[in-house]
Amino acid sequence: MKSHYLNEDYSVRSWLLTTDHKRIGILFLLSITLFFILGGAAAVAVRLELLTPEGDLVSAEAYNRLFTAHGVIMVFFFLIPSIPSVLGNFFIPMMIGARDLAFPRLNLLSWYLYMAGGLLGLSAIVGGGIDTGWTFYTPYSSVFANGQVILAATGVFIAGFSSILTGLNFIVTIHTMRAPGLTWFRLPLFVWAHYATSFIQVLGTPVVASVIALVGIERLFGVGLFDPALGGDPLLFQHLFWFYSHPAVYIMILPAMGVISELVTCFSRKRIFGYEFVAYSSIAIAAVGFLVWGHHMFVSGQSMYAGMVFSFLSFLVAIPSAVKTFNWTATLHKGSISFATPMIYTLGFLGLFAIGGLTGLFLACLGVDVHVHDTYFVVAHFHYIMVGGTVMAYLGGIHFWWPKMTGRLYPEFWGRLSAMVIFIGFNLTFFPQFLLGYMGMPRRYYAYPGEFQVLNVMSTAGASILGFGYLMPLCYLLWSLKYGAEAGPNPWKSVGLEWQTESPPVVQNFETTPEVTQEAYAYDAQEAEADAS
Repeated sequence: MKSHYLNEDYSVRSWLLTTDHKRIGILFLLSITLFFILGGAAAVAVRLELLTPEGDLVSAEAYNRLFTAHGVIMVFFFLIPSIPSVLGNFFIPMMIGARDLAFPRLNLLSWYLYMAGGLLGLSAIVGGGIDTGWTFYTPYSSVFANGQVILAATGVFIAGFSSILTGLNFIVTIHTMRAPGLTWFRLPLFVWAHYATSFIQVLGTPVVASVIALVGIERLFGVGLFDPALGGDPLLFQHLFWFYSHPAVYIMILPAMGVISELVTCFSRKRIFGYEFVAYSSIAIAAVGFLVWGHHMFVSGQSMYAGMVFSFLSFLVAIPSAVKTFNWTATLHKGSISFATPMIYTLGFLGLFAIGGLTGLFLACLGVDVHVHDTYFVVAHFHYIMVGGTVMAYLGGIHFWWPKMTGRLYPEFWGRLSAMVIFIGFNLTFFPQFLLGYMGMPRRYYAYPGEFQVLNVMSTAGASILGFGYLMPLCYLLWSLKYGAEAGPNPWKSVGLEWQTESPPVVQNFETTPEVTQEAYAYDAQEAEADAS
């Protein structure tokens, strides 16, 4: 009798000591969902405080701790690991016809490191909180800030090693464990996106880990690294931090782009338009992304010439993203589109990512950025990319691969409804913030002039709708585990290798190692076979 990964052994010990990439993906799914709920709760408190101009719900110090908790949890413990650690862990071996990742024990270690870092971060938040913002800017974080800065920084430092190990595992697996016939240009674009992301994780994460360690050293021992009073340079921290943290944006969004490539082709029943361009654009984003950190520092006093160079490079990095968006749109053109739940999330992603990308060009302009720097315009832009992009793609991917992960179908009506509720709630939450930022409302202020209240009320109302939209999938996906109809091996009639095995998959993924004889996304061949039969 065939043994599935879910029914091998239900004991806690078997899960905590597993080296099965699918089970580790589930462990990440459960952990990341918990952190998403906690980070969302902090965001709700922030929006409730901003419902009125006066700071009348929490104190200024408590507000600083709330938005820091929201930022630290969402960036380091949700957005960065979400798609690679859950969907990448679960499906990359299956997509390339492998039995597991190259280093199964390192894969399990990456989850333990993630949990250790996350629990330390939560301990810092619960045990007094931190008020530095998620960026830990010096010299405030290294000298003046109250609270558990060292503990939170240690948590982020440890979680960074989880990211490094995941990236290393993906690189080695993709290079060495592809099925016979699976050449580089037959790889799914989801794999290409994770391959590019892995290099950012391996090359960039040690930089931010080092600079956060230096903050701790200065805070503990008074070494003059970033504090001007001790001969340090606070701008050195910004250079080192943003050298990683802007590429970190692509750790969040590149895997999301890989998800969208899979969904667009499946639900339009077409080969993706310009496969090679989309694949190479992932590599281009990863490479150029390391060269644009200075656009976060246009108002820091850097030279005009450095500002012009960083401005040009920031426009340049938008080109491969635009290539992807154009090719997705061209793929949809004259496709046989079905509006299943994953496709609704995909269309939502395309709209929100386009707005986020175009407003990023505003911030790449020196003159405009000086006006809107550190205002709610930046907050809105960031969330359109990270939440409107990454989270929409993450939910789209979860809905797409849920039947494969669990062997169960969810109710389509509720899936489509949740996608539309999230889209409406998101725009009502964050579009008013573009207007607030352009009008001059600074970010991270807990009180504001009365003329900004109407837009803030709209934003808070949108946040309530958005929160309800996020709770809906949690409810009906859990419901589907017991009551959902059996999915069968390939409910979407996709051509990917991961769909050529049972749902849920057997422990070793495939009964026999598959052999690849055609290019990725050969939907026209599939349609021709269906017509012939």
